[in-house]
Amino acid sequence: MNRPRIVLKRLLTPVTILMVPHGRTRPVRLRVPVLALAASTCLFLVGTAFVASVSVRALEYRRMEARVAHLSSQFHEMKGVMLSLKKAEGDFRRLFSMKSRAAVLESADLEDTGSFDMKLLREQIEASMDSVTEIRAFLLEQKDVYRSTPSGWPAAGRVSSPYGNRLHPVHDEFRMHTGMDISVPPGTRVKATADGVVSFAGWTEGSGVVVVVEHGHGFRTAYAHNGKATVRVGQRVARGEAIALSGSTGLSTGPHVHYEVWKNGRHADPAGFLSRG
Repeated sequence: MNRPRIVLKRLLTPVTILMVPHGRTRPVRLRVPVLALAASTCLFLVGTAFVASVSVRALEYRRMEARVAHLSSQFHEMKGVMLSLKKAEGDFRRLFSMKSRAAVLESADLEDTGSFDMKLLREQIEASMDSVTEIRAFLLEQKDVYRSTPSGWPAAGRVSSPYGNRLHPVHDEFRMHTGMDISVPPGTRVKATADGVVSFAGWTEGSGVVVVVEHGHGFRTAYAHNGKATVRVGQRVARGEAIALSGSTGLSTGPHVHYEVWKNGRHADPAGFLSRG
């Protein structure tokens, strides 16, 4: 029972605070209980912590506000990009005569109203990306077809015997000429007319030294009566790359290049491929 009284007595014991002014006025003495002084100190510390917390929150709020303004600016830029993508897509579609599957881009109203729908914006981005992917795939496919289609002359020269039925110069009878003979000097570089892979490079009884190139998409070309093949089987070649040197091997009456074009297993007139570009 005495212990609580002693503690309470100590808490209520007054403490004298002496305030000494710098002027001529007399010092001021304040008698404050220890309990009141401790409570005032606690309130001061709590208040200081509260003010510090509010200051930190205010600083975070300003940073968040700046971040939101930055994101808003980026979204407005994205909106401008979407308008450009829509116009570019229309130009692509007209160029390639293809109908767009991006219905959102064709029906969405993107007039500047000062605000935008985030859901619609995401849909527009997805639709544009799908459309761009489709256009890219189409271009890659068309480029692959273009690079696989024979184009140009295998060697610069004069057509001495065109494609079609003719009187064979050696057997002296009418036979189908499945290619085109191009008269050139011996040793002329013979070039592949499309990208592909060499499937044959060697000697045959009637056609002498022959090089055959597989191009894909159903195309194959053959170059016969060469003096020498300069490629090997399995080698990849590009359009315009030398694959042989001309000669007069096999059943031949003079130096020339016998050039054949095959499409889906059937021979075609090479004349139709000489000027393709």
